[in-house]
Amino acid sequence: MSKSLKKRATKKDQLIRLLGTKAGRDIKALSAKLGWQQHTTRAALSRLRKAGYEVAADVPASGGGTKYRIVSVPAPEVAPAKPSEHMKATAPAQTPASEAPTVGA
Repeated sequence: MSKSLKKRATKKDQLIRLLGTKAGRDIKALSAKLGWQQHTTRAALSRLRKAGYEVAADVPASGGGTKYRIVSVPAPEVAPAKPSEHMKATAPAQTPASEAPTVGA
C-alpha cells in the first residue's frame, strides 16, 4: 500500500548534472538532452549564474561550439541564529503602559 516516493530529477537538476563534467557541454548537446530550444538553454544558464553557480564558457581552439561547465556551486544559505539566553537576559525590559510614569502629575 505504501509506495516509495522517489524524488524526480527536475530539468534544473539534470542541467546541473550535465554541466558538472570536466569537459562540459555545448548548447546544442544540452538542448538536445533536455528537449529545450537553444535560447531556453541559454536562459537556464543565466538563471544558474544568478543563483550563484559559477558557469565557465570554454571556447575550443580548434573551433566548434562553446563548452559550458560548472566551476563552483553556491554555498548553502544559513538560517539566522536565534538570540541566546544571555542576550535575552541583558535586553531592557518593557514597561507596561499602565505602569508608565505620568508627565506633569
